[in-house]
Amino acid sequence: MDTRQLKTFLAIATNGTFAKAADVVGRTPSAVSQQMQALEQELNTTLFVRASRPPKLTLQGLQVLEMAKSILRTEEDTKAELRGDRITGTLMLGSVRSSALNLLPQSIVKLRTQYPDIKTNLRVSLSSVLITDVASGRLDAAVVAEHLGFPPALRWSPFLKEPLWLIAPAGTKITDPTQLLRQRPYVRFRSDVPLAHLIDTEISRLGIITQDVAEIDTITSIVTCVRQGMGISVVPHVALSEPEDGGLVRLPFGNPQITRQIGIVERTVSPRGELIARLHEVLAGLSGEYGIQRG
Repeated sequence: MDTRQLKTFLAIATNGTFAKAADVVGRTPSAVSQQMQALEQELNTTLFVRASRPPKLTLQGLQVLEMAKSILRTEEDTKAELRGDRITGTLMLGSVRSSALNLLPQSIVKLRTQYPDIKTNLRVSLSSVLITDVASGRLDAAVVAEHLGFPPALRWSPFLKEPLWLIAPAGTKITDPTQLLRQRPYVRFRSDVPLAHLIDTEISRLGIITQDVAEIDTITSIVTCVRQGMGISVVPHVALSEPEDGGLVRLPFGNPQITRQIGIVERTVSPRGELIARLHEVLAGLSGEYGIQRG
């Protein structure tokens, strides 16, 4: 097995057919077919369902595809490092589906201006999946909330420590958060993520039984519901960045006010350490008064 075979295999998976892949890698279709037969023989497995048109990857083929991407990316990074040009290649990023995700596109654009040769690939998933992928090397880094289960080989660096706000529709006269939570319809953040657990735990500690009118799994949708008068809710500060959110009533949630942290998880030893450090710096800057720079 060599990288030429893996590049051809990746070209087939990306372009859909042996013929299109042949054009990409500069070989004849018969040469591409021979390469794949040799790869299957070496791995002692079938990579394609050849009865289908175009051919589809088998389950084993999907596994090899992930391996091929990892090997080829490592090759690309190693060659760049040996040339003394470390800031090239593809930065594989992950992020939880949270309001903090709004900061990533801006940070990626800023990185591109400083490192024009860098490509980025962003994947959105659950914290547990992202942490596993960073540990295994499938991702270089991921944006996740504070977590209790980071393996020793990983480092988590917060870039945002933000307050949580109890928000209510414009014109709400009640200014006591506890009274609002007891009396007004409540839009609950229902998701298996640390933020949802943090909010529910504080409401439970206060001994409040909320009058739930909706259960929603995205903070953006919750803010929209509150803006339109459906009820009240609790959201992180970063979720209130749109101009139309200025009219919402905001009251501190918790006494003292509850905060949550978002950060970057990466391997403690990483060839992308310099770039990830710059990404952290940019994210902290975009977080404004609640940003946390590395010590």
